[in-house]
Amino acid sequence: MKLRRLTELSLLTAVALIIFIIELRIPDLLPIPGVKLGLANIITVYAVYRFRAGETAMLVLVRILLGAMFSGNMSALLYSAMGAAFCLCGMLLIRRLVPQNYIWLSSVLGAMLHNTGQILAALLVMRTFSVLAYYPVLLVTGSIAGCFTGLCAQYVMGRMEQHKQ
Repeated sequence: MKLRRLTELSLLTAVALIIFIIELRIPDLLPIPGVKLGLANIITVYAVYRFRAGETAMLVLVRILLGAMFSGNMSALLYSAMGAAFCLCGMLLIRRLVPQNYIWLSSVLGAMLHNTGQILAALLVMRTFSVLAYYPVLLVTGSIAGCFTGLCAQYVMGRMEQHKQ
């Protein structure tokens, strides 16, 4: 990997981590566990369309690990990792079908897959099907948040392309 590319990925990882830490300070919008904006995913969605799959996976993995350490919430690591894995795999597959000017659609799908991964992690940890009651709510709120983060990522993508010209 070239130094310039590694530097870009490092900076994006730092930005995503900063956004994650700032979002931790925002009060919960709804009193439902697992519902949050996921603003750091703006960087993930951007990276899916800008970098190779392995590079994007590295960015997400480092952000999740450092985010768990910095937030002091290592117990959430499994939920974040499982959600991120589902999300990333889905978005990497769909990026071949969804053009860059519609990346918000990819983000909505990614958010829904992220919630699916989190619910599966909860099923593994809690060993009860009662967590499935959260799934419809998470899908709706995740879709809304995914649309917002996707539109933000689409805006970032457009601004970055303008900057290159």
